[in-house]
Amino acid sequence: MSRKCQLFGTEPSFGKSVSFSHRRSSRRFNPNIQKKRFWLPSERRYVRLTLSTRAIKTVDKRGLESVVAEVRRNGHRV
Repeated sequence: MSRKCQLFGTEPSFGKSVSFSHRRSSRRFNPNIQKKRFWLPSERRYVRLTLSTRAIKTVDKRGLESVVAEVRRNGHRV
């Protein structure tokens, strides 16, 4: 599964882990990506979206119809 949000495009970022002795090693900061199933009443079916937790809150705020329209504009198949 790609660690990328379909709404915001949030991807992993990279940085360094710093130990007690200050040796640095590469690490990866993964976004909190969830697969979530929503009922889309206009199409009378469920849609499954891969969203970050911030995007799930945005769906609650803006509504599913506008979010699905934006996801489709971003080029993702819903």
